[in-house]
Amino acid sequence: MKLFLTLMLLFVLPTALHAQSGYVEVTAPGNRQLKLAVEIPHAQNAASSASAAKEMAGVIAFDMNMSGLANAEIREPLPLAGGLMFGATDFAPWLAAGFDMLVRGEYSISGDNLTVEFRLYDALNNKMMTAKRYLGKSKDLRRFAHSFCDEVLLQMTGERGPFTTHIAFISTQYGNKEVAVMDWDGHNLLPLTRNGSINLNPDFSPDGREIVFTSYKRGNPDLYKRALSSTVEVPLSKRKGLNITGAWSPDGTKIALALSKDGNAEIYTIARDGSNPVRLTVSPAIEVSPVWSPDGKRIAFVSDRLGKPQIFVMDANGGNVRRLTTAGGYNVNPRWSPKGDKIAYARMHSGAFHIYVINADGSGDTQLTTTGSNENPAWSPDGRFIAFSSKRGGPDGIYVMRADGSGQIRVSQGKGNGSQPAWSPR
Repeated sequence: MKLFLTLMLLFVLPTALHAQSGYVEVTAPGNRQLKLAVEIPHAQNAASSASAAKEMAGVIAFDMNMSGLANAEIREPLPLAGGLMFGATDFAPWLAAGFDMLVRGEYSISGDNLTVEFRLYDALNNKMMTAKRYLGKSKDLRRFAHSFCDEVLLQMTGERGPFTTHIAFISTQYGNKEVAVMDWDGHNLLPLTRNGSINLNPDFSPDGREIVFTSYKRGNPDLYKRALSSTVEVPLSKRKGLNITGAWSPDGTKIALALSKDGNAEIYTIARDGSNPVRLTVSPAIEVSPVWSPDGKRIAFVSDRLGKPQIFVMDANGGNVRRLTTAGGYNVNPRWSPKGDKIAYARMHSGAFHIYVINADGSGDTQLTTTGSNENPAWSPDGRFIAFSSKRGGPDGIYVMRADGSGQIRVSQGKGNGSQPAWSPR
């Protein structure tokens, strides 16, 4: 809020062992939540690490519990006729233990090479739903487990999960406010900037290969672009005054941002190379934080044109401006949902910020957080989760919750504060 007031990674393509078309709805008896047994994977050779097996099982259980689709428990292996081969299976032991579904795995480690096979079984209907094999290095084991959970969600809901995506955010772990990136669950933290300055507001390009952010490394808040595969920070906008809150258009051809080159902060668009600035708002007020709708036809932004910050929406050419939020006296940080039907934002009341979600037509304003102070919501690419920064009795950190506000959990780890999350595309 001070900003407002002061104005690939490696990729392994899995081999499909078996996958059914469409998706299968599995319903537990009595409308209770499904129970999923995550069996600790079997080791195929003596060199395989037991800790690796437990880590993979832990990743799967975490992802599935966070999904809200199943209550996942890590279990020691039980006999299952047919093992990991196609053919007859006996799910009676799992059904007797109260489980409806089962994830089974088998893996081998040879030197630094890792081979993993996972299978998802529907114990209630006595069948295998899907199976995947992954080949890579030992360091890929968490990613393989996340990737399989993406497949599990595809089988259960018809939409692939977001578990192999990443979250960029501002971290003070490296002594300054640097841009860092981590897996969605907080593991594999990697600093992207190490320029020793203040860096703010990262945003992923639609293809996930680049990030734009604002940096004070040359004294002025200028907008930069950096490819994840490079260490070069390319200046995009070094215009006089503020060059802040950059946001990629869905087609990747433009970036919306706030510039104060003509006085107060106004919303502009620039080409992806920083050229061709086009002013969209004309107001004596402060206007910042533009975000595009998924179809690229509208932009939500923050303006204090009515005295205090509120969320507004306009056409992508600057026309048809309308106020979105009507409740609350201080509303900021808008983020459009992937389907375009909702906007998440932060509202201040009673001295703290909280995350709200409102329908794109202004109806259904709903508070999601009640603990601590919470800002900067960011949707997962499937809309199932919202990441946000929160201060809850300790250093600020990055949290993730389901889109209905349930399942709130801190994911950022290590020392320092974490703020301003941005979620990568798939």
